[in-house]
Amino acid sequence: MTTTLKPRLDRKHGLGLLADMIRIRRFEDRCAELYTREKIRGFLHLYDGEEAIAAGIIPLLSGEDRIVATYREHGHALVRGVPMERVMAEMFGKAEGCSGGRGGSMHLFDAATNFYGGNAIVGGGLPLAGGLALADRMRGEANVTACFFGEGAVAEGEFHETLNLAELWDLPVLFVCENNGYAMGTALARSHAETGIHARAAAYGIAGEAVDGMNVVEVEAAGRRALAHVRDTGRPYFLECHTYRFRAHSMFDAQLYRAKAEVEEWRGKGPILRFQGWLLESGLAHEADIAEIEARIAAEVDDAVAFAESGTWEPLENLIDHVMGEPPAPPAPVPPSGSTETTTYREAVRAAIRDAMRRDDRVFLMGEDVGAYGGCYAVSMGLMEEFGEARIRDTPLSESGFTGAGIGAAAAGMRPIVELMTVNFSLLALDQILNTAATLRHMSGGQFGVPLVIRMATGAGKQLAAQHSHSLEGWYAHIPGLKVLAPATLEDARGMLWTALEDPDPVLIFENVMLYNRSGELDTAAGPVEIARAAVRREGTDVSLITYGGSLYKTLEAAEALAGEGISAEVVDLRSLRPLDDATIMGSVAKTRRAVIVDEGWRSGSLAAEITARIVEQAFWSLDGPVGRVCSEEVPIPYPKHLEDAAIPQVPQIVAAARAQVGR
Repeated sequence: MTTTLKPRLDRKHGLGLLADMIRIRRFEDRCAELYTREKIRGFLHLYDGEEAIAAGIIPLLSGEDRIVATYREHGHALVRGVPMERVMAEMFGKAEGCSGGRGGSMHLFDAATNFYGGNAIVGGGLPLAGGLALADRMRGEANVTACFFGEGAVAEGEFHETLNLAELWDLPVLFVCENNGYAMGTALARSHAETGIHARAAAYGIAGEAVDGMNVVEVEAAGRRALAHVRDTGRPYFLECHTYRFRAHSMFDAQLYRAKAEVEEWRGKGPILRFQGWLLESGLAHEADIAEIEARIAAEVDDAVAFAESGTWEPLENLIDHVMGEPPAPPAPVPPSGSTETTTYREAVRAAIRDAMRRDDRVFLMGEDVGAYGGCYAVSMGLMEEFGEARIRDTPLSESGFTGAGIGAAAAGMRPIVELMTVNFSLLALDQILNTAATLRHMSGGQFGVPLVIRMATGAGKQLAAQHSHSLEGWYAHIPGLKVLAPATLEDARGMLWTALEDPDPVLIFENVMLYNRSGELDTAAGPVEIARAAVRREGTDVSLITYGGSLYKTLEAAEALAGEGISAEVVDLRSLRPLDDATIMGSVAKTRRAVIVDEGWRSGSLAAEITARIVEQAFWSLDGPVGRVCSEEVPIPYPKHLEDAAIPQVPQIVAAARAQVGR
């Protein structure tokens, strides 16, 4: 598909461009008024002065193309075709809003127009756009993703990580930097060593240009060139649009960082003022035309306000709607085949990935060294030779960038498996996991889901010292919108992945490093397993030992030692850390009347503390004593082996805690 490079500035087109810009301006003028009347709350970032960019570029996109915007996105949504009444209702927080009232000003979403929303995190939408384009690239679909962002985002790592991936992987993204000169209150020259932003893109080999973003004709012409490039080559393009916001950064902003004379000087170059004047001078428009446009838009704004005012508030009983999607039915148990094979935890995970890749063309694996190297823990060894570089995708060392790309690809219908080499590295992707993957469904009012699996190695025991030995799965289990799994057995290592990939929401799988070499017998017919239930791994009557992941086998060993002392310990493997299976936990505690939680996380603020609180809340009258906990010591994990072993739960501590429960 090609794009006509020259705008056709006849009367109809000229009036259409002008109307788009006036429509944005009048909508936002009313929003500013409504904000002062406390009808609209929170942050309100207005597009006043930047209208030529949305008006010049967005109408050039096809209906199948996607848009990712920034938090100043009202104009983008309106020009894209999101109904004004639904945008206004969203500003009010009403259920009739385009995001069901869940997003507000900064989070306008509309699946019907492929509008993937604003993003309150500066630069946070860039990886999402890269992932949407990656999905198109992998499926061979000739769509473009247009990503709008401000110049403040250029300082963020996600900007650089996404541009690198876009050029490296030939992603069809149109990057549009709306350079209004100020990142909140900091002038560009005070925050950037290189103020020519399109030069940053050129450094990555991305074609691009800088244009006058106050001139809608120049913006449209540049947009046509840009889209022609992306469609004809399948490669990214970068537009830097020099513009200026006439209003404050947000309605809270006192604007003490710039002179009023500067603002007035720029107002004289305003896109509406300039283009309207040119249309009148050229005879393409008349005063009556302008009056008609103004009157029509004023009526539309009035109608939108009336629609929002008469809209409904979401009932309180719907508070937790759109946190998670409807989960698929649990997989049917696979009948034992009667034959087993000796395998390792590592090989079981590899078999799960291979099985998923064979079953579903949408599944692909990406992460650092997962391809040619075979994975840091050799989990993906040999898979690139089998499935090719497009589906076993080596990434740069850019956790936020490629995790965000996985989120975008999932939102576009793919089924990515993102491997983060270690749980410590996941902190570099925490913004994308917490602020995008976990919130996209909720902020969009259920319009967009993120069926993504993120795998990572966790835990201590290999003398990797403080920065590579964390057990942070409890942190992630704190976050609504995520599911968190900790497979400990060969069956779960083999079976959890496929079930997770069928889930409509992001699933994080934590693989304890001490389990990869563990071997055992696995049924040759092993298949998908349920991922929402805990499992009783050993029946007992005197004390419940509740644990997960790498601590399971230590706990089972402790239970065996306790049995030799006449203490019957029941071992509960949590398997799922979010959601927790309260029914199985409470059922065990009701039977034994005593509980010890074994958790490799630190004691303070731990998952063990959460489980303790739930037991006290739900099963207090069943208890014969306080709940015990065996956790890691409050110290960064040391390097020397004897200190490392002393820092994390071990069998003797578990045995001692269980003895204390029964008064021994």
